[in-house]
Amino acid sequence: MAMSQGYAIELYFDPALENQVLKAWNALARRQISTHLIEIESRPHITLFSSPFIDPSKLENVVKYFASKQDSLPISFSSIGTLPNDNNVLFLAPTPSLSLLQFHSQLCDAMRKEGIEIRDEYRPDSWVPYCPVAEEVPKSRMADAFTVVRDLKLPVTGYAMDIGVVEYSPVREHFSFMLGNTFEA
Repeated sequence: MAMSQGYAIELYFDPALENQVLKAWNALARRQISTHLIEIESRPHITLFSSPFIDPSKLENVVKYFASKQDSLPISFSSIGTLPNDNNVLFLAPTPSLSLLQFHSQLCDAMRKEGIEIRDEYRPDSWVPYCPVAEEVPKSRMADAFTVVRDLKLPVTGYAMDIGVVEYSPVREHFSFMLGNTFEA
């Protein structure tokens, strides 16, 4: 499978919540179910936007300004899901709170104002927020993978604290900003 290339805007979590997600990654790796996220040097996240064709400096200005206007965001991972595509992704799904959905749609507005085109799957009315815990899971191991992730004892809750822009794949962070950070001009 060819690795996809592009840029993404990702939402990152407070250290305690990040550790809960890493616990799942590591448990899946130990059982040799999936090590893909660890191998590409990803970090636990929810993808807010992704595009193969975008100038990252264009994203930086939008994200920096947007982040300064936001507060940290309560996140509660309350269910486990899988995506109906070839990547065999297993994920934790956050409760789709109004604050999370508004955060995403305001980001989309800010990007549209900069003339950034938003692909269908990241438009506010079709976006599915999720935090990947395994990718490229062999079909025969999917049930095992669910069992491992269920051991996390959902819900796991915390906050989204940072928003960053990464290049993939492998994942390389270009920059990230704390939510609610006020920058001195």
